[in-house]
Amino acid sequence: MKRRTRNKIILWSLAVTAVAVLVGGTIALVLTAGTWKAKIKKSQEKICNKGWECSGSKYCCNDTITDFFKVYQFENLFAKRNTPVAHAVGFWDYQAFITAAALFEPQGFCTTGGKQMQMMELCAFLGHVGAKTSCGYGVATGGPTAWGLCYNHEMSPDQIYCDKTYTQYPCVEGAEYYGRGAIPVYWNYNYGAAGDGIKADLLHHPEYLEQNATLAFMAAMWRWMTPIKKSQPSAHEAFVGTWKPTKNDTLSKRLPGFGATMNILYGESICGRGYIDAMNVIISHYQFYLDLMGVGREHSGDNRDCAEQAPFNPSSKQDDQQQQQQQQSGS
Repeated sequence: MKRRTRNKIILWSLAVTAVAVLVGGTIALVLTAGTWKAKIKKSQEKICNKGWECSGSKYCCNDTITDFFKVYQFENLFAKRNTPVAHAVGFWDYQAFITAAALFEPQGFCTTGGKQMQMMELCAFLGHVGAKTSCGYGVATGGPTAWGLCYNHEMSPDQIYCDKTYTQYPCVEGAEYYGRGAIPVYWNYNYGAAGDGIKADLLHHPEYLEQNATLAFMAAMWRWMTPIKKSQPSAHEAFVGTWKPTKNDTLSKRLPGFGATMNILYGESICGRGYIDAMNVIISHYQFYLDLMGVGREHSGDNRDCAEQAPFNPSSKQDDQQQQQQQQSGS
C-alpha cells in the first residue's frame, strides 16, 4: 500500500514537472518569437545613406538639413553677429553648424517627421541659441531678435562655477566653468557630461567651447537630444511629439511642444512663473526664425509657453542661480 502511494507521488511529481517544462517551453517560445519578431521588424526598417551628413539611419531617408537650410538663410537668421559691436565676430558660421549637426541628424535632429516638422525643430533649436547668445535690446538696429550669436561666452563671470561636491566630474585646477557655447554650459558637472557626449575633454578644457564653433554647436545639440534623466524626455522628443506625457506630466501641464523644451533646458528659472520676459524672449526668437524660414509663426505648434508648467526637476538654489545667469547674460 505504501509502495503504491509512493509510486503515485512519483508519477504525480513527474507529471507536474512535465507540465512545468511544457509551459516554460511555451513561454520561452513565445518570448523568443516576440524577440525575433521585433528583430525582423527592425531589420525591415528602411535605412538610408546620404554621405557625410547622414548615414546608417531611418532618419536619413528624410530631407537632411542642407536640403532646406542654406547659407543665405543662416545669414538671415543671424544677420548682426559679425557687426563691430558684437562680441564673437568671425566665430560662428554655417559650416560649423552643419558639421556639428551631422553628428546628430542620424539620431533624428531636424530629420524627424515631414519637412515642416523638420524646419520647425530647426527654428526651435535655433530659437534657444539665438535668445541665449543675443546682445540685442529693445531699440537695437533690426530689433532684439536680429542679434543672435553675438556672444560665445559669458562676458563678466562672477565665479568659476566649480561644485567640489560633484565627484564624477571633479573640478580641474585652473579651469573655469562659466557659461560658454551656443546654449551656454555652466558648472563642472555639465561640462563633464557634455564632453562625454561629444567626445571632447571639456572638463579639462572648457575653453574649447569659446575656441571652436563646431564643438560649441555640438554641445548645444547634445543637450537638445539628451534627457536630463532617463525617465524624462529630451527637448527633441518633447518638441517633435515622440514623448508621451504621464498622468503626472499632464496634471503638471507639461505637454509636448516648444514650452516643454524650455522646461527641460531651464526649469523653474523660466517656467511656472507666468509670462515673464525671459520666457517671452525665447518664444519671440523661435517665431521670428519661423517667419524668416518661410514656415510662419502660425505654425509654431501647440503648448508654446511654459508659463504654468511645473518644472520637471525643481532645482537647488545653486542650479537656480546658474539658470538665472544663463537667462540674464545670454552667454
